[in-house]
Amino acid sequence: MFTSSTSIPSKSEHRSWPTLLLVTPVIGVLSGLGGMSLALLLHWIQHVAFGYSLHQVIGHESFLQGVSADSVWRRLGVLIACGAVAGSGWWALYRYGERLVSIDKALKSPAPYMPMLSTLVHAVLQIVTVAMGSPLGREVAPREVGAVLASWLARRAHLNADDARIMTACGAGAGLAAVYNVPLGGALFVLEVLVGTFNCSVALPALATSSIAAIVASIGLGDTTQYTVPVYAISGSLIGWSIVCGPIIGLAACAFTRWTSMARTHAARGWHLPLATLLNFAVIGLLAGPFPALLGNGRGPAQVGFDGEMGVEIAATLLALKVLITLSTLRSGAMGGLLTPGLSNGALLAITLGGAWNHWFTAVPLGSFAIVGAAAFLATSMRMPLTAIVLLLEFTRVNQAFLVPMLLAVAGSGGMAMLVEHFRTTPIHDAAPDVAAPLVYTGIATAPLPPTSAGSP
Repeated sequence: MFTSSTSIPSKSEHRSWPTLLLVTPVIGVLSGLGGMSLALLLHWIQHVAFGYSLHQVIGHESFLQGVSADSVWRRLGVLIACGAVAGSGWWALYRYGERLVSIDKALKSPAPYMPMLSTLVHAVLQIVTVAMGSPLGREVAPREVGAVLASWLARRAHLNADDARIMTACGAGAGLAAVYNVPLGGALFVLEVLVGTFNCSVALPALATSSIAAIVASIGLGDTTQYTVPVYAISGSLIGWSIVCGPIIGLAACAFTRWTSMARTHAARGWHLPLATLLNFAVIGLLAGPFPALLGNGRGPAQVGFDGEMGVEIAATLLALKVLITLSTLRSGAMGGLLTPGLSNGALLAITLGGAWNHWFTAVPLGSFAIVGAAAFLATSMRMPLTAIVLLLEFTRVNQAFLVPMLLAVAGSGGMAMLVEHFRTTPIHDAAPDVAAPLVYTGIATAPLPPTSAGSP
């Protein structure tokens, strides 16, 4: 079931089609440039902060390889600096900046508006902290930049309110498409998550802007995939595991979503924010000594998991620590996305469950479990089943035969989420077999910023 954040115009005469035809490609280009710039900034800060591949911003050495080769003391120093930047930056933004408006709230408002300068500063802070080792995701920043540029252009082009909301949503999806090179995933994110409709009047600009943004961003980032995976064969054992473990992954994803929401609700505010972030990132820096894979948004552990090179014990350990530091980081007041962290958690959980499965049934490569589990966890934690499947296909370019176990695992995970939602919202004495409380897939998975004196989205 989908609910729409955007009202689709019902009368074509109310729409300025020539203006829309001009605005659509411009939004794709602007979002592509914004996503490319943020990605290049992320890589440059990573290389400078941890001292690897300084001669090549976009190179073959991964972030995990770079931080693993660095000294324990440098990791700790960078994370302490990250805490100082996060705390002082967000405190100053909330204190002196214009009130932030989230993409979700902008799409629900009569006239979508996002403050340009505050939104750009907010996005850059996310990129800087993720580059310096924050465990949160980087995907919210390019979405915000794409959305704020699109809303600005929509106002300058004098689009009506409905078209302005559509183009703002398309800008957000195009930003996602640009930074991850996922044109179809970016368009589906607009349709499934932001707008909640597959109407052609939204689908066409969403596909166009996301495709253009991905092409533009590839000029600076290259036409690369986010993850490289070996060729895995599909087996009956993997399909059986997907059916059995899909609901388990869904239950874990529901818990993760609830915990992260609570952490954001109780995030540090005011003068507590700089102190909380400094302490939080200092602790993460200490943990990064024996576990360098904890640094960053989780792409490194996910890649190792997809390669099938991670053991069950280390996967379980990293999963527990990643969840803890993600919650503590949100609780400290730092901001960021949960897309890549959720994908990484799903991969690590799947490896743990897959190791147990292989003791009793026909052995399956652990990397196969990781790919399917990442899709199922991401689908439920972000409430976007179709987008999650397409994103995993575009992230990994995996064999299309993986659609079968992915679909089964996502169906089981989503079904468990609906069941949990039903029992969480329905009083026990009112429960009946014919009563349903379906899980509504709507809105953005990232919660709004905590309210402060300067405001929040």
